[in-house]
Amino acid sequence: MKTRYTYGGDEHVYVEMDEEMSLEAFFKSLSMSNAVREADIPGVTEICPANASFQVRYNPDVTPPEQMLSRIKDLEHMADKAEKRMTTRIIEVPVYYQDPWTHETLMRFRERHQDPSGSDLDYAARINGYDSVEAFIEAHHSQPWFVSMVGFVSGLPFLYQLVERDRQIQVPKYLRPRTDTPKQTVGYGGSFSCVYSVRGAGGYQMFGITPMTIYDPRQHVSYLSDFMVFFKPGDIVKWNPIDRAEYDRILAAVEANTWTPRIAEVEFDLDEFNKDMVGYNAKLMEALNDA
Repeated sequence: MKTRYTYGGDEHVYVEMDEEMSLEAFFKSLSMSNAVREADIPGVTEICPANASFQVRYNPDVTPPEQMLSRIKDLEHMADKAEKRMTTRIIEVPVYYQDPWTHETLMRFRERHQDPSGSDLDYAARINGYDSVEAFIEAHHSQPWFVSMVGFVSGLPFLYQLVERDRQIQVPKYLRPRTDTPKQTVGYGGSFSCVYSVRGAGGYQMFGITPMTIYDPRQHVSYLSDFMVFFKPGDIVKWNPIDRAEYDRILAAVEANTWTPRIAEVEFDLDEFNKDMVGYNAKLMEALNDA
């Protein structure tokens, strides 16, 4: 893992931990962006973390570009020594797979898809070697996921599957983006799952939809009254498959402010996770079931 430093125009420094996403790269990026924040470098106005990188915005009239780059580089040793553990939360997110709304949308945009003859789930199951859509759906929801960043669209989480690299689902995005995606669609692109926080354009494969509001700029939803964005980097998500009746029940409860997601506080230790991923995931999900 070799860190790459580049300038982004006149006011940004971009720091990339690795060319591909990994939990090791995520933790190093998190530790280093925290170190930059704590260093309180004159002129820094914003620090924006991503999956395995972060970007610093600064005022070059306060700290010149060469000095800013040097100050940030000097902090890398702190990230290398930082513990790869964090106190976070595991969250159960209900998902109505094979719902009628994303199905209607995907059928409207089949000419933009790699396989116009089937659904997004049909395609994803086939290219990942699963015998059926049902087996693929089980693989998607059976193990937890790690929120590696939030953004691109306000409140949208990117989620990385907590399994061995050779078991990770890989699905390309649409050949051409759609001009429409239902709000709260559970999507997939590359090695990342996501939840579309708002209705709009998108290119990720569509697997289902959640009744759980994850972004509310008005902050009317009870569990978003403190902050309009639900997810945070480091959150762990367990998808919970539901049917149409349960979807309708939860949606009505969310709108009535009588529903909250099931959440448990947990410690995530990367070294312990790497020693026994299956056993560690079982402990995470046990904490959620005890909540």
